[in-house]
Amino acid sequence: MNTNRDILNTEFATAARFDPAFIPAAPFRGTVENELETLKRRLLANELGRAAGVDASIHLRRAANDAAALAWLTPYPLLVLPVLFEEKVRESRKHAGRAALIRARSSELLTLAE
Repeated sequence: MNTNRDILNTEFATAARFDPAFIPAAPFRGTVENELETLKRRLLANELGRAAGVDASIHLRRAANDAAALAWLTPYPLLVLPVLFEEKVRESRKHAGRAALIRARSSELLTLAE
């Protein structure tokens, strides 16, 4: 059995107060974000004027959103967006052409099967 019953007086130092400095993970780019969205809408409006059909507009909108998302990751999104958008539109048109070809071939096969 422990018979050591010494009383210890504990003393705590005064509480240290500090204010941590808030350092954002990325710089605030609110104005650039608005300008990027405006540029994306303008580029998209130009392409939608040339496009025909609902399917094309859906693919073009997706291409614009993808290009804006990729451009936002770069240090200069406003400079990069037009080039990325053109590339995504080209890919979208190529994909739409392949899809139309597949639809045409499969409709021919379906008519032969009946």
